[in-house]
Amino acid sequence: MASLTTHVDGLTLPNPFVIASGPPGTNLPVIQRAFREGWGAVIAKTVSLDAGKVKNVSPRYAKLYAADRREVIGWENIELISDRAFETWLEEFRRCKDAHPEGVLIASIMEEYRRDAWVEIVERCEAAGVDGFELNFSCPHGLPERRMGSAMGQDPDLLEEVCGWVMGAARRPVWAKMTPNITHIEEPSRAALRGGCTGISAINTIRSVMGVNLETLRPEPCVEGYSTPGGYSSKAIRPIALRMVMEIAQLIRKEYPGRSLSGIGGIESGEDAAQFILLGADTVQVCTGVMKFGYECVRGMKEQLLAFMEGHGFESLGDFRGRSLAYFTTHGDLVRRQAERKQAGRLASDQDWAAEDFVRQSDALAGE
Repeated sequence: MASLTTHVDGLTLPNPFVIASGPPGTNLPVIQRAFREGWGAVIAKTVSLDAGKVKNVSPRYAKLYAADRREVIGWENIELISDRAFETWLEEFRRCKDAHPEGVLIASIMEEYRRDAWVEIVERCEAAGVDGFELNFSCPHGLPERRMGSAMGQDPDLLEEVCGWVMGAARRPVWAKMTPNITHIEEPSRAALRGGCTGISAINTIRSVMGVNLETLRPEPCVEGYSTPGGYSSKAIRPIALRMVMEIAQLIRKEYPGRSLSGIGGIESGEDAAQFILLGADTVQVCTGVMKFGYECVRGMKEQLLAFMEGHGFESLGDFRGRSLAYFTTHGDLVRRQAERKQAGRLASDQDWAAEDFVRQSDALAGE
């Protein structure tokens, strides 16, 4: 029998499916529901010491539908971190661990550029019983004036320094959550690993404008007639997330072997999860998928991932983790490989022939 049990950074998860920081982990009742439904771990919505400065608005979501208007393929939010008091969160962390001692509870934290603030939030959350931390260096909207979120995560030097502060205080695993709103995600990832973080989470949402209402001429989501760029998620971002996870996995293998990687971005099925694991992820996080399909969606995802594993004869996640990384190369190498195949007279696959036929037709049309 294939097993989904996941061992990462000293933690044991019954499966690799993790509730990502966001609305699905916004308070104790929903976190407990996630554990009851069988999620491998839960990352609570991002907390800070001074929640009084956080003011959310409504509406704060906008959706991109497929052409038939039946399926949501993109989701934008302008929601900030938790606006609930830090003391309330500490009490709920304690109650959660009392009720679910085996459940893996991770605190997502965000603070300003102040060492004492980061140290305090780490020490108090650990005292409340959390099993690990995720450092939110990646929220693409809100609080940049306080050098928080992606405003910090886009600065490798700043990132490394703050990770060092956290690692000087933390006694539990620490993952740094990366922003995709940067040209080369390896740079901040490397900085976080240099700072001592035990793992990387990637990616957070992509800074976006969902669209403009052609009747009102107002951007969406529309709050009192106005809007602001937000974070884009759901299945439409999965190809971008897969690329960045692949790049981080290659970095970890080459420079920081043994560090962990949690993949995020449009995961809605076990097959989606398998792709992230094939590219090096130890765990996979889901947020928008839970908002679309409910907490119970984890049941189907576990079944689908197990079916994939059994179909290939894999008994554990380790049997195929990172297996597809070896098949990435340079464009120049692709040209060389194709030239060698043609020279050897080997037959191309049906897909290759179809692609080549399309190119021939295009060239013929261009010549007419």
